[in-house]
Amino acid sequence: MGRGSGWDDPWRRFPVSAPIRVEGGLATSRQRGAMADSWWSRRFVEVLESYGLGTRLQRGRRYARQGQVVSLDVSAGLLTAQVQGSRRTPYVVTVVVSSPTERQWRVVDAALRSRVGLAAHLLAGEVPAELEDVFIQAKASLFPERWRDLKARCSCPDSANPCKHIAAVLYLFADRLDDDPWMLLEWRGRTKDDVLGALGLRAPVGNTDDGRLPPWWPLRPGEPPPDPTFLHPPGGEVPVEAPDPAHSVLRRLDDLDVTVWKLPATEVLRAVYAAVLNPR
Repeated sequence: MGRGSGWDDPWRRFPVSAPIRVEGGLATSRQRGAMADSWWSRRFVEVLESYGLGTRLQRGRRYARQGQVVSLDVSAGLLTAQVQGSRRTPYVVTVVVSSPTERQWRVVDAALRSRVGLAAHLLAGEVPAELEDVFIQAKASLFPERWRDLKARCSCPDSANPCKHIAAVLYLFADRLDDDPWMLLEWRGRTKDDVLGALGLRAPVGNTDDGRLPPWWPLRPGEPPPDPTFLHPPGGEVPVEAPDPAHSVLRRLDDLDVTVWKLPATEVLRAVYAAVLNPR
């Protein structure tokens, strides 16, 4: 069982054996080159390979590409998988990670509410790069920082941790993050509905075939709009006060990749806000 810490101890090495090939296994989408495409998936792979875990990562990468992982389930704080090795019965792999506390999640939720650009990226099926900083500010981590942050187990006879079966599961998980980044937040303890619910939003009906939100949502007629209480609290008219300073509302937006008069668009908008809301 994968419990020990000396993964390159020559006295504990098992002879190399060929795994039983799997029909219809969960193979990674990339059979050569980099294991990931999106920045968040690449980041997960970078963190995994920064642990310095030895040659078993290479063997695990081959297992993941060959489709030796039979199943993979993601839940709050837990990855559960079956990996076909050289024995007839697949090995059971579990990878446990601690989830942020409720207090830390409240800090993350507040940041998402205050910066509409971050929420918009999530709704579009993307992980904004700034989300990692949001977790750091909450004194949590979006990605496990050290190998000891994970508690991995495998039912195989190899005493090393990680064994190649654990490594295969983590590589496959990284590959799946490319298409479904919500799996990363679900592993850290929040489902898509949990995250959107904290923002007063909900996932729309009519997602695209790949599970991502259609780019036109929520502007297409007939689609469910965001919860109106997210935009307007109940109880009648909404009091509106001029922001102070006038351009402070721009802090809620991501930087726009647009220049006006050779200046960043947000810089020009600051001057406009000041002129409109504070006329001389």
